[in-house]
Amino acid sequence: MKNKVSMQDIADSLGVSKVTVSKVLRGKSDVSKNVREKVLDTAERLGYQYGGKSRRPVSKITILTAEHFFGGSDCFYVKLYRYLSEELEKLHIDAILTILDRQSEQNGAVPEKLKNREADGIIVMGQMPREYLEKLQELQIPMVFLDFYYDGFNVTSVNTDNFFSAYELTDRLILFGHTKIGFVGNLNYTSSIQDRFLGTCKALIEHHLPLRREWVLNDRQSDGRYLDIRLPGTMPTAFVCNCDEVAGLLIRSLEQKGFRVPLDVSVAGFDDSVHAVKSDPQITTVHVNLAEMARLTVKALLRDMGPGRQKNRILSRGKIISRESVLDLRGSGSSRG
Repeated sequence: MKNKVSMQDIADSLGVSKVTVSKVLRGKSDVSKNVREKVLDTAERLGYQYGGKSRRPVSKITILTAEHFFGGSDCFYVKLYRYLSEELEKLHIDAILTILDRQSEQNGAVPEKLKNREADGIIVMGQMPREYLEKLQELQIPMVFLDFYYDGFNVTSVNTDNFFSAYELTDRLILFGHTKIGFVGNLNYTSSIQDRFLGTCKALIEHHLPLRREWVLNDRQSDGRYLDIRLPGTMPTAFVCNCDEVAGLLIRSLEQKGFRVPLDVSVAGFDDSVHAVKSDPQITTVHVNLAEMARLTVKALLRDMGPGRQKNRILSRGKIISRESVLDLRGSGSSRG
């Protein structure tokens, strides 16, 4: 056998054209599944080198997410999916979106296409139950967690830097003279909310400020459905909310109780979503770079498909966006500018 196997060798072995082999190896979809599998199997058997690496090319990635991430008015994951699709399209890789309904997620029902290994890799977009992810891992298909992480999984995760961004946001509030700061979010819902809460706590601890138990407000049920936010009897001067949509809900709750935002209570969000700019007042928040997260996720998944790769946690830096919902107590006016 020659030292280097060519596309023509594969074509001659199967009795097909070199153009057909090229299309399959570049991940083009206009070749029948039967021919595609024969070309890939023959390439692997003959030891064809893909870009200097002896492995099958990537042509299909399943982006798996839960229905409840798409059921509300927040379009965070819709935008994130769009960026993922764009990144994969650049590489001529098909993106297949699979949305799990609540029953399938709770019952651990893995999609048949994944059971049949009709995907070269999986991007899990948004946190799912640990038990469900353990079933996915049994498939032994390369996988990346996007926008969450779990300890105990040998899986790369890609997140915005929730901890440090919330720390910086809370530190900004303290710089503006706020010494009584609360947090809004279900701490048991996702790792992202937990990290944002812990970042808030770190800033308070560093400044020797308390976080009173009654200032940690729940915003949603365990299935993600929002609750009416119950305000405490004694109010802080500012709240850090786990996302912009919740910040908008809090602002409405405060105004219904006669509080003025930001004159009486300042409110900060997270994500820099459409909710932040549609709110009145517009919400001070943390900008999450979705395009960068998508790029890092695709890069990590393709890297992890190689042998012996070390799985890790990858973070994308957030950026504080100042708007009118936060008051600088050191003087008159909002945090803008």
